[in-house]
Amino acid sequence: MNAVVVSPCIGVCALDEQDICTGCQRTGVEITQWTRMTEPQRREVLGRCQERARSQGLWFSTTADNGLKI
Repeated sequence: MNAVVVSPCIGVCALDEQDICTGCQRTGVEITQWTRMTEPQRREVLGRCQERARSQGLWFSTTADNGLKI
């Protein structure tokens, strides 16, 4: 994978009580370090964001892995 990993920021920047952004699901530290991360590190962060979103019921897949289509 050589593709550039873009920021998951959606412009809804508000940290909750656990220091997780309610928009992109990154922690405050992940947000501030994003520009200094390598592409593999960014992919790891995106994976954690996805898991956080899934655990809160905020993740909707566009594939058949969960039976939902958006």
